[in-house]
Amino acid sequence: MTVSYPLIKPKYYKSLIIDLANFIRHPINKQSIEKSTKHKIYDTIGLFFIKLVFSITAASLLQLAYEPENQTSVSMSERFSPLVLFLVGGLILPIFEEITFRLSLKFQPIYLALTSGTFTYYIMTKAVFKSRLSMVDDTFWYRIITGVIILLIVYVISSRRPVRQVLQQFWKKQFKWIYYISCISFAWLHIFNFELNLTNLLLLPILTLPQLFSATIAGYTRVAFGFKYPLLIHMATNTLFLSLTFLPLK
Repeated sequence: MTVSYPLIKPKYYKSLIIDLANFIRHPINKQSIEKSTKHKIYDTIGLFFIKLVFSITAASLLQLAYEPENQTSVSMSERFSPLVLFLVGGLILPIFEEITFRLSLKFQPIYLALTSGTFTYYIMTKAVFKSRLSMVDDTFWYRIITGVIILLIVYVISSRRPVRQVLQQFWKKQFKWIYYISCISFAWLHIFNFELNLTNLLLLPILTLPQLFSATIAGYTRVAFGFKYPLLIHMATNTLFLSLTFLPLK
């Protein structure tokens, strides 16, 4: 069926929301081969708009009662020039986070290895050394080397035929939980963007609700369309919000 300018049609967004909701209820590790590249681009843009509306609405409602400082954003703004900030926040970090949380939704030994390596770097940075992902400090090379070691170990082990076959079956049978865990971990690990006090920890599900919704969309587009689609959504979102920080305040 030929679709003319679907992005201006309310029914189109309704169908996108229904497709997303159905996937969230029953995640299926299957690519949408019946859709052309043009329609995948339309759907990606439409989901990007839906994500923006939800995220802005959720954040605005939260700010009415509570507005914790995003320490990561403040730190990056203080350390980087505008050009470097856009490069790091709008390009490098989206690539890093999509590899960490979405790439291995489709199982391949190299995908799992890359995810394991970047996730190790993430945990070493946030939980062990309490640093920033983009911070080049005394712990940087420890984090990098540890991540690379884990990457290589996971790749060698998962590439062995018996292990690969077991993992392939596991991904096939347990994909629903793999998808849910990727969404929740992506969202909840963003609590490290805030001060780890009792209030923020108790409000963790609410504070990270925009990230949880973003993760459900990113996981859906990664599986249904391919890795580049959630990456583009992520880059567009970060770039947009970084741009807003440079608007003059009256």
